[in-house]
Amino acid sequence: MQKLTFKKGEKLKSQKIIDRIFNREGQSFANFPIRVIYLETPLNSDFPAQVTFSVPKRKFKKAVDRNRIKRLMREAYRLNKPKFYDSLIAKEKQVAVLFLYVANEEVDYQFIESKMKQALKRLRRSV
Repeated sequence: MQKLTFKKGEKLKSQKIIDRIFNREGQSFANFPIRVIYLETPLNSDFPAQVTFSVPKRKFKKAVDRNRIKRLMREAYRLNKPKFYDSLIAKEKQVAVLFLYVANEEVDYQFIESKMKQALKRLRRSV
């Protein structure tokens, strides 16, 4: 059985790649309450994907709320990434992904997880 961890090398930290994603170089789609922006690019990592999670300060003023939502999205991603990784490895591609929370209010974990599964499925097909 594969370990379901979220290691340091899987986190997207490169400011250059994040800027490229936000500057409309990446492709995107929405799966409410998550917007996915991704960019196929070679990464300095052994992992097929590097991801980051973002919650806008404009919608959630308290850091506690933003961090909770990011934690829920990370957990949903961590538990559902094996199929995504397998498809990227089969295609021999690397991708940088930004998950952006776009809802105006906090939703429960089950809803976020179901939407994350749908988003990863769509991402597998489009990469």
